[in-house]
Amino acid sequence: MATKPSTRLETFTNPAPGRDYTIHMEIPEFTCLCPKTGQPDFATLLIDYVPDKLCVELKSLKLYVWSYRDQGAFHEAVTNRILDDLVKVARPRFMRITARFNVRGGIYTNVVVEHTRKNWTAPSPVILP
Repeated sequence: MATKPSTRLETFTNPAPGRDYTIHMEIPEFTCLCPKTGQPDFATLLIDYVPDKLCVELKSLKLYVWSYRDQGAFHEAVTNRILDDLVKVARPRFMRITARFNVRGGIYTNVVVEHTRKNWTAPSPVILP
């Protein structure tokens, strides 16, 4: 059993690759360090994605997120890096990460980044009566 952070993200085969569906994850305990002060920054990460052939394995994601605890990073940079790393390993049809950082200096920061695979179009929403 892994008891330390890791930057290694793992995947598993999508059980329904012929269907567009959304996976939603909430990570309420993301922590990194302010690169200016060294003080901790806390955030909730919301990850929504439409998988293609692979899905992100949750235990590896937990350890990956933990790996940022002692790293200095601006909110914008860390959110984009997480998206890039997840897209690299999972190659989703679509992915959006919203990082909702706790207040710092009286300012709340939300960073939203997206990836859309070339030639993929989101299905039209179903509107029920």
